[in-house]
Amino acid sequence: MAIIGIIVVTVAVIGGFLMAKGNLSVLFHLSEIVTIGGTAIGAFIIASPPKVAKHVVGSLANIFSMKSHGKDHYVELLSLLYKIFSKIRKEGLISIEADIEHPDKSALFRRFPSVVKEKRLMNFICDNLKVIVTTSIPPHELDGLLDIEIDIGLHEAQLPSHALSTVADSLPGIGIVAAVLGIVITMGKINEPPEILGASIGAALVGTFLGILLCYGFVGPMAANLNYKAKEEEVSFHVIKLAIVAFVGGSAPQIAVEFGRRAIPDHDKPSFSELEKAVRAASK
Repeated sequence: MAIIGIIVVTVAVIGGFLMAKGNLSVLFHLSEIVTIGGTAIGAFIIASPPKVAKHVVGSLANIFSMKSHGKDHYVELLSLLYKIFSKIRKEGLISIEADIEHPDKSALFRRFPSVVKEKRLMNFICDNLKVIVTTSIPPHELDGLLDIEIDIGLHEAQLPSHALSTVADSLPGIGIVAAVLGIVITMGKINEPPEILGASIGAALVGTFLGILLCYGFVGPMAANLNYKAKEEEVSFHVIKLAIVAFVGGSAPQIAVEFGRRAIPDHDKPSFSELEKAVRAASK
């Protein structure tokens, strides 16, 4: 979808310009591109500590990724939690110790590959199950502990979108800088014929055009895309939190995963019957 959006924006802008009998060559000035692109990159480097910059670069591929947490993901996640809770209920807390210490080697976890491959999600599940195994933490304290971890995780996941938003917000201003530099150059040609002055002024205005287009047509939407994906990923953690807290509070495995199901947005939420069918299959 991101690729389609980029194509649509590009075709709309260039197509509209050509429909108005514009000369496409006047939009391409290497000096303007170097000024705007270089300044934007420099501002990003100034504003972003090394770990944030690395995080942003690593997250850019996610913009063009088809990865999304749909209904199948949540059904598998809830089925895994049901299987864990059922094992604890039947065999005791110690029975899952080996599973949560080495989930990659666990037969229980290997039945749910799409969940296991998400390292951060697995760490969240295993770390908090270790807390339950090793301590007698009350449900309300566990709830607060999980909320803290989820909030910190969301903050970190949103760093790339915030960094790109900062760059996007600066681009119109950077475009004006490029335009002012172009006007300064134009003033040095004040004695030239009108056609030369017109071309020079047009080149200066291209800087403003590029800055605004990059802000609202590309970089800003990319930041919004990353922010949406960070919030979408957060849903899985709330599902896990509600299910675990409910189970620790004494709910049966079936009821505990039902608590988790309620945290899923409607467009991805499996029905009660779908979840019931999935957990029955997981019990076999």
